[in-house]
Amino acid sequence: MNRKPPPTPGQTVGPFFGYALPYEGGGELVPAHHPGAVRLSGTVFDGAGTPIPDALVELWQPDERGEIPRTRGSLTRDGHTFTGFGRSATTRDGRYSFTTVEPGVLAGSASAPFFACLVFARGLTDKLHSRIYLPGFDELAAKDPLLSSLLTEQRATLMATRQPDGSLHHDFHLQGDEETVFLDFG
Repeated sequence: MNRKPPPTPGQTVGPFFGYALPYEGGGELVPAHHPGAVRLSGTVFDGAGTPIPDALVELWQPDERGEIPRTRGSLTRDGHTFTGFGRSATTRDGRYSFTTVEPGVLAGSASAPFFACLVFARGLTDKLHSRIYLPGFDELAAKDPLLSSLLTEQRATLMATRQPDGSLHHDFHLQGDEETVFLDFG
């Protein structure tokens, strides 16, 4: 008889990030002196609005031309190869930070330019998928399949804000009134 064993119960995805997942230069998709480099940062908050000091944010993105990088070596930074992947552990005050380039519009896509993100945090039984859209692309955002399917207040949870110094800011709220829209790939 060939019986399938019952599924194993889910386990939380953290807090094991401090020694298992971060790597040197993980948040530096490009060096700070790279032409077009931009800082993307924010805070990961729990349902009570408290910053999470041991979360991890992964970033996946196309380059400035909207092309998906096919380069190997995402976990090794050589100072010039753009792989489109980064990983940033949060600080004690829940902040994450990336140095990257602004993603271009994906060729043949109706989407506004965005960063694809994963958020890992203690207490979660699985990673959370989300996006961070660039500000200033209102026409494309109105046609974007995901953004156009959301209510105005939901769309706002996916939009980065431009800071006076040109950097981008975006917070993740795991629960509560300002909960970020997370995507289901189940």
